[in-house]
Amino acid sequence: MASGGDLTLMILGFLNRRPMHGYELKSRLTALSGHLRPVSDGALYPAIARLEAKGLLERHEEEGAAAARRQVLTITAEGREELLRRLREPSELDISDQTRFFALLTFLSALEDPSLQAGVLRRRLDFLEAPASFFYEGDRPLRAEEVSDPFHRGMLLVARATGTAELQWLKETIAELSRGRGA
Repeated sequence: MASGGDLTLMILGFLNRRPMHGYELKSRLTALSGHLRPVSDGALYPAIARLEAKGLLERHEEEGAAAARRQVLTITAEGREELLRRLREPSELDISDQTRFFALLTFLSALEDPSLQAGVLRRRLDFLEAPASFFYEGDRPLRAEEVSDPFHRGMLLVARATGTAELQWLKETIAELSRGRGA
């Protein structure tokens, strides 16, 4: 299940794009990360209520496609400020966790300053460039070539391939943002 931090970011991010009713919002959340972290009604609707109580979003009724009226959610000015704060100052977990980082990337264009966008990407780049592994010998990270278990080796090879691709993209995008071209 999506955790509170990334669920808040995603709710505010999607509503920053346009107002939505709850079912549509849940569909967008599911498309973004539901295959990895399902979003249940028991998590989504209390999160919406908390954000509404904090003044970060508001709801109003509109005519539905059928006879039933539906509740439409809209981000407030305070909600937009909270979204921008979360994008400018992501938590360490938002940087280190792949799914949370992808959620962050989904809405990073809401930060209009390329230097702020590049700063977030630099944090991810620093994280990825630090020596790490799923498996260790003492304190030393093991490389794929050093493990005999084929499944462990597979994990390390897949992580290396995706990490290499992400590192290349991060470096290219940071360079573009630094030249002021934007993403």
